[in-house]
Amino acid sequence: RKFCIEVVVVCNIAIFLIFYSFCAPLCYEPDAFYGQTVSYIFPFSPVTYFLKKCQYLSFKESIRTFGASVNNFSETNKGDFFMTTLYIGNHTSSSKGYTAMAKQMIANGGNTFAFFTRNPRGGKAKAIDEKDIHKFLELAESYHFGKIVAHAPYTLNACAAKENLRDFARETFADDLRRMEYIPGNYYNFHPGSHVGQGAETGIQKIAEILNDVFTEGQTTTVLLETMSGKGSEVGRNFEELREIIDLVHMNDKIGVCLDTCHVWDGGYDIVNDLDGVLDEFDHIIGLDKLKAVHLNDSLNDLGSHKDRHARIGEGKIGLDALVRVIRHPKLKEIPFILETPNDDEGWTKEISLLREAYSR
Repeated sequence: RKFCIEVVVVCNIAIFLIFYSFCAPLCYEPDAFYGQTVSYIFPFSPVTYFLKKCQYLSFKESIRTFGASVNNFSETNKGDFFMTTLYIGNHTSSSKGYTAMAKQMIANGGNTFAFFTRNPRGGKAKAIDEKDIHKFLELAESYHFGKIVAHAPYTLNACAAKENLRDFARETFADDLRRMEYIPGNYYNFHPGSHVGQGAETGIQKIAEILNDVFTEGQTTTVLLETMSGKGSEVGRNFEELREIIDLVHMNDKIGVCLDTCHVWDGGYDIVNDLDGVLDEFDHIIGLDKLKAVHLNDSLNDLGSHKDRHARIGEGKIGLDALVRVIRHPKLKEIPFILETPNDDEGWTKEISLLREAYSR
């Protein structure tokens, strides 16, 4: 089957180049012309599937993303012809808007991504650009993106000791959830916070209080508590603490969990030698129906170090084989996997390609 796919790809490239050379000059916007026409001529080609989106991407950008299209094509050939069961991407810059993030992720070979809703060390968010969001939603639908994972700023501490800091957390949280409704049905991830000497139980109560203040009936966004490594006075160092928060939230259907592989490893959960056991424990304490996303990171630290230092995939103490077992685990099927490894786009592109290849074996 792989040989047949390669033959089809090569033939389609040749046909594409001939077709584009002769027909592009006939149209003021040749990329749009090709994108709207070729699907009727070659409806079942991986080349067609991605290049017919040229009305959204420039010709050069489309060619750059061709490798990703072949990856997705060869990875899955069942059910919906071009849908993949591996939703993977990386945390990317939101400085240029949603469409730019989507285009970058397509170029990286991804089909989901994470982003900060505002400056991670500050408070003010950029104005919403509805045209940008509309174009992003079209791209996300065209490329079959999975759910994307917004990330709250690090300055948001819902269990701070000082009330002015909690007021900031409440206002930021509420504003972010209002803004998330422009891209409905996605995820908003946050670090539960640090109790700074008040004790975990007080911290848990304060976090739940703010969640109850900001959640609304019409909200389509699912808010995700992130698993933490237990550094300092962090709340969420174990599954039990996250469950306590969830139990105190009134609109229980609007909350879930994002599992960070580096954090749980550093927190003492052995996902290398006992992934099944860790997931069974999660299921017993919280419920796997609440596990909505995974931050896929290697760790520079030993098991149970409580330090939280991410490493590139395969270069840390967790290792490539264990992380591949995570993405291939049947209980984690079709949830978004987000890379937060210390990389640039070139590095993330290589990691996504590596993981896709390992996933499809």
